[in-house]
This record gives sequence, C-alpha cells and structure tokens, in this order.
Amino acid sequence: MSESLSSNAVLYAILSLNSEIELQKEYLDSPEISVEDRENEEGILDDLEQAFMEFIDLYKKHLKQDKNLPNIEELLNTEL
Repeated sequence: MSESLSSNAVLYAILSLNSEIELQKEYLDSPEISVEDRENEEGILDDLEQAFMEFIDLYKKHLKQDKNLPNIEELLNTEL
C-alpha cells in the first residue's frame, strides 16, 4: 500500500488527520459529550492518533526520496 500512495496523498492525509485530531480533542473537552460516549470518543481519538503516526512514518520515507517536500514541522504548521 505505501508504495502506491503519492507524496501528495500522504501529505493531505496527514493534514486531514491532524485537523480531525484537534476537532476530536475539542469535542472531548466540551460539555456536549456524555459520560456514556466519552470512552468511545477517546477510542476514536486513539485510532486517529495511531493513523496519524503511521502516515508520519510513511511521509518520512517520501522525504528521503524527495528533498523538495516540506519537512514535517513545516507541514504540521500548515492550515487547511
């Protein structure tokens, strides 16, 4: 799978996941979430963070091959 994903696909996945993680954290901090839903929502956050880290690892491989890509810090400071 990793070989078939373009650098742009990985880049956009990272940016999207980063945004979703922030939204999920905000939701977990809000009074809107019920006690019953909290555990499930925390599991969703864990899954998002795991996927994010896997795409970061994949992006690092792309960085080694393409020096024109932005570094990870630069990438994560980019807003969608």
